[in-house]
Amino acid sequence: MSLPPLVEPAESLTVDEVRRYSRHLIIPDVAMAGQKRLKNAKVLVVGAGGLGSPALLYLAAAGVGTLGVVDFDVVDESNLQRQVIHGQSDIGRSKAESARDSVREVNPYVTVNVHETRLDNSNVLEIFSGYDLILDGTDNFATRYMVNDACVLLNKPYVWGSIYRFDGQVSVFWNEYGPNYRDLYPDPPPPGMVPSCAEGGVLGVLCAAIGSVMVNEAIKLITGIGDPLVGRLLVFDALEMTWREVRVRKDPNTAPITELIDYESFCGVVSEEAQEAAVGSTITAQELKELLDSDKQIHLVDVREPAEWEIVRIPGAVLVPKDVILRGDALADLPQDKQIVMYCKTGVRSAETLAAVKAAGFWDAVHVQGGVTAWVKQIDPSLPSY
Repeated sequence: MSLPPLVEPAESLTVDEVRRYSRHLIIPDVAMAGQKRLKNAKVLVVGAGGLGSPALLYLAAAGVGTLGVVDFDVVDESNLQRQVIHGQSDIGRSKAESARDSVREVNPYVTVNVHETRLDNSNVLEIFSGYDLILDGTDNFATRYMVNDACVLLNKPYVWGSIYRFDGQVSVFWNEYGPNYRDLYPDPPPPGMVPSCAEGGVLGVLCAAIGSVMVNEAIKLITGIGDPLVGRLLVFDALEMTWREVRVRKDPNTAPITELIDYESFCGVVSEEAQEAAVGSTITAQELKELLDSDKQIHLVDVREPAEWEIVRIPGAVLVPKDVILRGDALADLPQDKQIVMYCKTGVRSAETLAAVKAAGFWDAVHVQGGVTAWVKQIDPSLPSY
């Protein structure tokens, strides 16, 4: 469906701006009026990571007059494989500040607002209220639901994107004209069911493909041209190199959104069973080292995926991926005469497997808080991290 332009045009473009945006101005659908709307637009990008990086750069290059960036994280070396708005010299810097400097280098005519804070219920409505359009580049379900609900309450459109390994998704949610995120995903997946990019990985260039589509949708909304992805989900498979479209409709059974909720509880970090299993059965990396150095017989199990095992592992461990344990296939092979100790990358997956192992009768089983990441940081920094 065609929608009216999101913002009114700015009064004028300067001579320098005309020269800069000339390739837009000669497109009849954009022209002077469209470029003036871009100049007058205020767009907030949530997250300066994989999707936020290309989105911010292309929004700036397109001439969006005011850009906001929300991010409380700092640049890590592992980010540079895909987060192209940051560079080697930015490692350790605030992502929001690094993104601001890169945007200014791309287009000095763009005003950049930095929100170096964790987005939560206490500030999301206030921050969002200052913008015409939201781009959601987050990678966790709790924040996605919060972004959706805040946009519904404020009657603002937002462009949503998601990436994982070789797969990407894009849609535009605007409750006034079509479905919102809850119509697509009424309920979050069970805790631990969907790995994050940090756990499952993402092809770096996929961020550019999905991020550029998100900016394309933002430009269409701002200028009122084309057919935005309202009520449509675009799905990209980078391995098969296919794009397909899925229709999304308002669900009449979706409860009206009237307030913000406790999104961490709604989505859960780990299941209730895992939380209960971890109580009194969680050890630190230092405690694991003491166990390994002692005479106590333990069976150390790495529940990550084989690709992660190839990167780094704790000496003495055996690899039994989480899904194999949860299916029950590996339970019969666990020794009865040794204490079972499990770890993953950070402790989330090992907590889930701990619940299954305890339910199978291994009552003294424990898992390692912080996983192999804590082991590298606290015990053996010579090992690689990822």
